[in-house]
Amino acid sequence: MLPIIIGITKKRTLRLKFTISSLFIVFLLAVSYQTSAQQIISSAPTSDSIRAIRIVQGKSLRLITIDSVTSFETIAGDVIIKEGLTTFYCDSATINRKTNIVEAFGNIHINDNDSIHTYSQYLRYVGADRIAYLKKNVKLTDKKGTLYTDDLEYNLRTGIATYKGGGRITNDKTVLTSRDGVYYSDTKDVYFKNDVHLKDPDRDIYTDSLLYNIKTNTATFIAQTKIIGKDGTVINTKSGTYNLGTGEAVFTDGASFRDSTRSGSAKEIAYDKKNNTLQMRGNAKLVDSLNKVLVLAGEIYSDLNQNSFLASRKPVMIIHRDGDSTYIAADTLFSGLRKYDSLERKMVTQKDTLKTTLAIKANDKDSSIRYFIGFHNVRIYNDSLQAISDSLHYSTIDSTFKLFGEPVVWNDKSQVTGDTLLMFTQNQKPKRLYVFNNGLIINRTKEGMFNQIGGRTLNGYFVDGTIDYVRVKGSPAESIYYPQDDDSAYVGMNRSSGDVIDVYFVKKELNKVKFVNNVDGILYPMKEIPAGKKELKGFKWLDNRRPKSWLELFE
Repeated sequence: MLPIIIGITKKRTLRLKFTISSLFIVFLLAVSYQTSAQQIISSAPTSDSIRAIRIVQGKSLRLITIDSVTSFETIAGDVIIKEGLTTFYCDSATINRKTNIVEAFGNIHINDNDSIHTYSQYLRYVGADRIAYLKKNVKLTDKKGTLYTDDLEYNLRTGIATYKGGGRITNDKTVLTSRDGVYYSDTKDVYFKNDVHLKDPDRDIYTDSLLYNIKTNTATFIAQTKIIGKDGTVINTKSGTYNLGTGEAVFTDGASFRDSTRSGSAKEIAYDKKNNTLQMRGNAKLVDSLNKVLVLAGEIYSDLNQNSFLASRKPVMIIHRDGDSTYIAADTLFSGLRKYDSLERKMVTQKDTLKTTLAIKANDKDSSIRYFIGFHNVRIYNDSLQAISDSLHYSTIDSTFKLFGEPVVWNDKSQVTGDTLLMFTQNQKPKRLYVFNNGLIINRTKEGMFNQIGGRTLNGYFVDGTIDYVRVKGSPAESIYYPQDDDSAYVGMNRSSGDVIDVYFVKKELNKVKFVNNVDGILYPMKEIPAGKKELKGFKWLDNRRPKSWLELFE
């Protein structure tokens, strides 16, 4: 009996030892799973491209087995998980070691190598692709700008974050919103698409697509864009760049702008907010709606503070008044704003804003006055009058053209020349003409003869835009005139001189000549006119230089 009892005792002893060992192993596993930060749990990666996910901290940890091939680790309470240089913080998380996928919940914070921080309330992280899918109150920041959205896909490998359900980025005082967006962490670029709106203290920008660099605070336009400034300026463009910090901008591929008094367009527009200057290039057009002035040129530079512009590369200026237009061309055209100081009786430069009222009232003590200057090869065309000169000055205070450098003015069949010429206009039509030094007026008859009156000074007056009366003074004043009899037949050529000559026109042709003081003259019969007596000193018929159409000024 004893051996049997002993045998049974040995068996029970063996069973007892086995049970104690099993409990000890289970106890060790339980202790290891309940241990917090000191324990690191990892599994061998399935490939070299998959990095191990390590549990750094958690108040509780459980292993849940679904079947023989599927199991999850769940961590709860101040969870910290690391993958390489990326650290994940959350309230709770599950890890699938086989798929290398982490699903996290509550107060999520992803610290990507201390350069980019991402926050949300839900995270699904695919370790194999290193892509984080974040939802609800998502925030991504790189210490320069912050992205807000409710649904974000963030690729930690490429540093590219994408949202498609609406989002916004804030950078200092600049806020950008759109339906879709892509953020590139390496370059700090953001690509906004669909219903894009950029807002900052100085402007609002609306477009369908926009590139924005958080680091440089520069917007790049790649679609039709409208920029509305707080001062009321509106800019439309299709492409270009705008540094929102410095206010420097370049708009290309066709751009336009407008404010309360001006508008313009060009192939390219450059803007400098600091100096408040605008440069337009390529089919440039500038419109001053208040003064009814249009400028077309290859290039226009405008100082908005001074309310001035400089146009070059075949500029043409069009002044429109009462249904009539005057065209002015030159190598260079300049326009500025002046103020008349009635106390000092002199012109002073007016520094003004875009909203300056340019209305002209000559009797005001403090009136804003617009003036224009043309340099070299000046040409003027109006239905009533045409002119050329080397340079030009025009002021809105009295609508007076001052022509310098061999000026020539044509009115119907008459030509006027002199050293300096002042032409006073009213409603874009000539009212008075004043010429001093070597003044000469030539009137060509329909038969091809030239009536001529010359002197030191010349004063001409117009009626309805047509020359009516001229007074010539000189030492002496001279004339060549072809009188006619009652049957309109020419009787000869009268060459005379006097201190003063009054000339009268009828139907655009010289009709009568009157001499005052020290009159001296001779009448040559038509067949006895000396060849050397047919022209006064300085005679030149310059009709070949006369602008025949406003279209010629654009050539």
